[in-house]
Amino acid sequence: MLANYLKLALAVLRRRKFFTFVSLFGISFTLAVLLVVTALLDSIVNGYPPETNLERTLGVRDMVMMSPDGKNTWQGPAGYGLLDKYVRTLPSAEKVSILSAEAYWVAAYKNGSKFDVGFKYTDGEFWQILDFQFLEGAAFTADDEKNANFVAVISKSLRERYFGEANAVGKTIEIDGQRFRVVGVVPDVPVYRFTPFADIWVPISTSKSTTYKNELMGGFQAIILAKNAGDFPAIKAEFREALKHAQFPDPKEYNQLYGGADTVLESIARMMFQAPEFDTHVERLVAIFFTLMLLFMLLPAINLVNLNVSRIMERASEIGVRKAFGASRVTLVGQFVTENLVLTLCGGLIGFILSIAVLHFLNTVQIIPYGKGDFHINGRIFFYGMCIITFFGLFSGVYPAWKMSRLNPVQALKGGV
Repeated sequence: MLANYLKLALAVLRRRKFFTFVSLFGISFTLAVLLVVTALLDSIVNGYPPETNLERTLGVRDMVMMSPDGKNTWQGPAGYGLLDKYVRTLPSAEKVSILSAEAYWVAAYKNGSKFDVGFKYTDGEFWQILDFQFLEGAAFTADDEKNANFVAVISKSLRERYFGEANAVGKTIEIDGQRFRVVGVVPDVPVYRFTPFADIWVPISTSKSTTYKNELMGGFQAIILAKNAGDFPAIKAEFREALKHAQFPDPKEYNQLYGGADTVLESIARMMFQAPEFDTHVERLVAIFFTLMLLFMLLPAINLVNLNVSRIMERASEIGVRKAFGASRVTLVGQFVTENLVLTLCGGLIGFILSIAVLHFLNTVQIIPYGKGDFHINGRIFFYGMCIITFFGLFSGVYPAWKMSRLNPVQALKGGV
């Protein structure tokens, strides 16, 4: 019976080419847009090199410091002093790294030409938590950071700008008025991978000033590596408890600290909703994302419903004949739902092809700095796409099929609805 349904479905789709084209266009375009957006988000929130340990990594980024009466607030990246004293010592953390909250854009010069370079301070643990592939040399160590050695790891692109195709390890590079000896070269990191991104990484202790060491608020963040994701609740609780004992330079000015040890998704939610408390409202972020996705799918789905109703009503005589010869409602509904699923699967196939082409274009032209080759359709995204296709098939097929099954056979044979 299913084989007959499929043959009939293909015949019907070929018969009304305009309706089929409009339906396929709506399905494939909607699916392609959603898959491309999902692929971009997947590249940000899921673990890709060098963030291969993302599923067991937390981050302490923005903090909020408040006055005793709650009227004055200071919101921004955490200070090195806070992270060194209250995060590095968390009992349940396997490793903790402190680094710049974001890459600083500083001027660099080569052969009289000026260009901007992403500059980031890190410590030795940074290279143990993140999984960088070294093209040359190796990372600097905790001892390098402790002894303020002027060493640096640079990206492949920065090496090419300064040294061409020659080896860079052991050579000197001047950035922002300071000279560093290159100890390692790593592949470029896409700019949207906020935590690891930079063109050059140097020890924190090489900073031009030492005032950062005692700051509660400043320009730093911490990444916390847990033994497994099951340790997240303990680490979060330990961090909350540590903040209660924070020592303030002037308690009359500020005496409260809020923030959290967050996953990437929780960090995005905290930033969007300006959540100063420990609750990041990540459920609200997920709900908003799915609501927007459903609204985006709703219009083409409703249009597809209207097209299906029109197409079914034009086949009233056929339906009347089949009912007159004993076809049950279940049989008719099954036939028309199958026809619609075939249509949506064809649209879905075209949508997958379109999304792969768009992602290939983004990878090739490198619109996003250092994002070349980083976007693709993986198993997760394929699963999301199949869910969207199923939504289209059921939402736009069940109601028209139910409406069709209620036609009166006598009226249907006369061409009425």
